[in-house]
Formats: sequence, structure tokens, C-alpha cells
Amino acid sequence: MSIASSFAGGVDAEGNVAGNVRPGETATTRTATVRVPASTSNLGSGFDCVGLAIDRWLVASASVSEATDEASDRLNDFGNIPLVSIERSGTLHNLPIEPVDDLLYAGFRRTCEFSGVNATQSEISFAVTSTIPVGRGLGSSAAAIVAGAMLANESLSLGLSFAELLVLAADVEGHPDNVAAALRGGATLTIHAGAGYKVTPLTVAPGLAFIIVVPDFQCDTHASRLGLPDTVPFGDAVLALSRSAALVKGLETGDAALLAVALEDVLHVPYRSISVPGFDDVTTAALQAGAFGATLSGSGSSLLAIAPGDLATPTANAMVAAWKQHGVSADTIVSYQPAGASAIIPQENR
Repeated sequence: MSIASSFAGGVDAEGNVAGNVRPGETATTRTATVRVPASTSNLGSGFDCVGLAIDRWLVASASVSEATDEASDRLNDFGNIPLVSIERSGTLHNLPIEPVDDLLYAGFRRTCEFSGVNATQSEISFAVTSTIPVGRGLGSSAAAIVAGAMLANESLSLGLSFAELLVLAADVEGHPDNVAAALRGGATLTIHAGAGYKVTPLTVAPGLAFIIVVPDFQCDTHASRLGLPDTVPFGDAVLALSRSAALVKGLETGDAALLAVALEDVLHVPYRSISVPGFDDVTTAALQAGAFGATLSGSGSSLLAIAPGDLATPTANAMVAAWKQHGVSADTIVSYQPAGASAIIPQENR
């Protein structure tokens, strides 16, 4: 399938930006804006497969233009150096990352590569703002990657499907749970299926509250993965399987006993929680306040509790107070239902 026939004029036959423009755009500039939710993943025993969208958002815009004469001279002098700029605000304001190393651009670039588009021959300007805490296990990296992939798909009229965007974003992220929840919204179960993924929406019973307590320190997801064992005992694997099944059914029914065991993970939490100061005391405080259970949000540093809706506030307060005893300040996010899906923001609403 050729690029010229597949991508509706967004790029030319050599993979360069060209063609059909939208109202308000110039012949040499393509733009798009997207909105992507935060997410919590794993929820205890749903390791690398269960995610839940959270009502915190990243909004990003991209403007893709043909390289100017000055920019072309830079390309000739230094090779295919990406001409990328990013204006950041919100929680990303002080992010100490060069534009070409930003995950927003990584998602954009990977999508271009998949589609045969040469992104290095264009000038790409991003503007991004976010209310998602960074490095706290709330899918800030997944949101950026998803936003970049969606911006490439929309601004260059690539026509990629949800399934293709999911594979591309998961390839950059390294696992699919956060990106699936960020793309589709709601609660999701994502499993490998052939060369791609099968994503199934999970039912969340009414009356549940998801309490996320966000501390004033970060955790490095990559470093936390390096601390996981290469193998686990067979008995632990069997126990993990039963608890992941309990998680899916517990979310659907709100069954207290199922959720209690589902949040007691044996595959990753025991290894990751040791790097989170006060983990045991904060999770114990949640249980004493009436939560069904508590665990890491993603790989941390935030902690997640699931509780009856009427006990959300006392659970959140107890967890914050317990962390304060360890000299840690924390904020809270309380959700009673998952957030919605990522979306393209129409030109007139930007």
C-alpha cells in the first residue's frame, strides 16, 4: 500500500508534509489538538494489563510545517536533526527534557515512522499543558505518548485505527495498560493477541471510590522495573492468576472480599513498595478507615485505595495523615467512576 494512496494528502509520495488542508490552516502548515486523560494501572494484581482512566488531563497541540530555507540549511549542515520545539505549562512547566527527547515527540515520531512519513523534513511545534502529576504512577508518560501519536495521526491525516495507535504507543511505553486506558477511557483489560492487543472494557460497579494519594516525591518507573525478578515461584504465579481474576470480578460486582485479595499483589508490589517510604503505614491506614484494600498506583510513588463511596473522604484523610507521620506531604485525587477517552479537540474549540 503506497503512502500516496493511503494517507489522504497529509504527506506526499516521498513521505513529506503536503496536501489537503483544513479550514484555518495554510497550504504548508497542518495543525491538531488532542486531550488525553491520566491513568492508574495494575490496581494490585492486574499487572501490565489493567488500567483505569483518571480525571486529570494533558492537552497538546501540534503545528507541522514545511521546513523554512533557514531550517533547510540546518538540515543540510547537520543531517536529519529534528526541528522540534515544545512550549510546556502546568505540571510539565519545569520538565528538564530536550524537545527531541520528550515522550510527546517520541509518540509523534514513532507514528510517522510506522506510516512512512519523514518527520525530520518538517518543523514541528508543540504546545502542551497538563494537570497530571509527573513520576507519580498516574500515566503521565503514557498520556504524552498517546497525545503525540494522535497528533501525528490527525495533523498528517494518516488514517490509523485505534488498534494501530495502541500498538505504536505501547511499543514506545513498553507496556499497554496505561496507554489503553488513556486512549479508550474507562477501565480496561488489555492482553497480547497475535501481533497486537485485545482491549476489553471492564465494568466498574457503582458505589466504588478510587482514592489516589499523591506524595511530594517521584518514583522512576524504569528503575522500578529493573528491581523485578526474572522468575517467580510457581505457587506465586498461580496465586497471581487467581487474584487478577478476582480483580476483574471485584470491580464488576463491588464485592469487598474479592477486591481485598485482588489488591494484595504478589508479582510486583512486594518488590516496588520497599522504595516507597511509609508504604505499609499508609496502606494500613486506608484499611483501618474502611477501604477494601490499598496498593501502588502503577509503580508508584502514588498509592491507590478502593473503598465504599461514603468512606472515600475518611480514607483519603487517613492516608494523608499516615504519610505526614513520615514527613511526606500528599495531595488526593478521588474518582467515583473512570474518566472518559482521549479526544481530538475541533479547530473551533481550541
